[in-house]
Amino acid sequence: MSIYVGNLSYNVTLEDLNTVFTEYGTVIRVKLPVDRETEQPRGFGFVEMATEQEEEKAIESLDGASWMGRQMKVNKAKPRNDSRR
Repeated sequence: MSIYVGNLSYNVTLEDLNTVFTEYGTVIRVKLPVDRETEQPRGFGFVEMATEQEEEKAIESLDGASWMGRQMKVNKAKPRNDSRR
């Protein structure tokens, strides 16, 4: 399972996000999607942690938290719907 992290500052790096979530457990993977055309960050990311308990602890603690001048939106990621045309 992954965690969706939204409303991020466009200056956030993979390392920044990893550091924040490491406080709640073992981070397996961090992803920050970028715009295909501009290659600029899109303002959201995904974090995968080692256990569901760690994910729940991070979600509970970080959802609505102020970080880098923005109020983060943190919840369980919805399964990807791969219906691209």
